[in-house]
Amino acid sequence: MRLAFLGTGSAFSCERYNGAIVVEGRLLLDAGAPLLPHMHRLGIDPGAIEAVFLTHFHGDHVLGLPPFLFYRSVFRSGPLAMVGPPGVEERVEALCRLAWGEDWSGAAFLRYQEAEAEGEVVGVPYQAVRLDHGRMDCRGYRLRIGDEVLAYAGDTIASPPLDELVEGADVAVTEATSPEDSDVHTSWEEAAALAARHPRTRFIFNHVFQGNLPGAAEDLAVMEVRGLR
Repeated sequence: MRLAFLGTGSAFSCERYNGAIVVEGRLLLDAGAPLLPHMHRLGIDPGAIEAVFLTHFHGDHVLGLPPFLFYRSVFRSGPLAMVGPPGVEERVEALCRLAWGEDWSGAAFLRYQEAEAEGEVVGVPYQAVRLDHGRMDCRGYRLRIGDEVLAYAGDTIASPPLDELVEGADVAVTEATSPEDSDVHTSWEEAAALAARHPRTRFIFNHVFQGNLPGAAEDLAVMEVRGLR
């Protein structure tokens, strides 16, 4: 599967853009990075994105949405599914109204869907797992891309639900924020231990605050990845 990392940094990173990943040119996982210019740099058509999966509503995961959605409202390119935790429609609409005021009157092209334990969007079967991230309602996703399963965690501590999310996945993109322990994030050491517990899954680390972490993606990297099996 083809993964394009529009951003790989944590909320307060001064070295990396906030997180966003395009899968196969048609799915967007979170939306923190400057989506439009980064898609342009990587040759990705913003109008080809068919579905957005939001893990949660912290700013570093959603603040790239207003320009992207306004672009989609001006340059008509078909419907766009928006999947996220409960309240996704209210949250995204409020964000766009804050950004654009009266120029945002809602978007008929948007199809909102609260994440289900199991579901299907734009022909992509998915599972959603509730993860532990402080007081924020956060979801991780397992997406079936062709013959492989991609597990994607936004922000979470290392916990049994995270192991559940990545169990048996071919490829997993999970956070590894910093060397320090945290009560809301996964540390480098915890991320390495997670990968060691699931040796048949290919791990790519994400949401890095600073420094060079082996196995971490870099901003604007495009990868053709397969599982280890």
